Amino acid sequence: MSEEKITMTDEKASEALESGYEKAEEMLKDKDEIERLLQRLEKKLENVPYIGTQLSVVPVLASLLKSYIQGEYKDVPIGTIIAIISALVYFVSPIDILPDSIPIVGYFDDAAVVAACWKLVDSDVKEYKVWRTKNGKEEELDI
Repeated sequence: MSEEKITMTDEKASEALESGYEKAEEMLKDKDEIERLLQRLEKKLENVPYIGTQLSVVPVLASLLKSYIQGEYKDVPIGTIIAIISALVYFVSPIDILPDSIPIVGYFDDAAVVAACWKLVDSDVKEYKVWRTKNGKEEELDI
């Protein structure tokens, strides 16, 4: 794959992530809607083949979001929460740039959007993981 195609993919992934920000802000106002999103996420993760490390961060993003919504962890910028919701909504949506029904290839766009989100929220997620460890929520893991 040429460098030009990789850059275009990154740009489209960033655009897809940003296009979900408005919906993510609305969802943030409804705890039940967030819970339904997390349930859809769990179901989708059960059926996703492994697509590199990009998708391995999805559970920690979901964990951060759940801790935030439950009021356990609030030391995170609202922009980080909005980016995470946007990425997770894209991830669980069956309507993507590449449909999930296409074996293996259908998850590449999901991985690209999650990676675009990760670039934005990496330091905040690392701080969350430290908090989670200090508060007995989980053993410390390296990302």
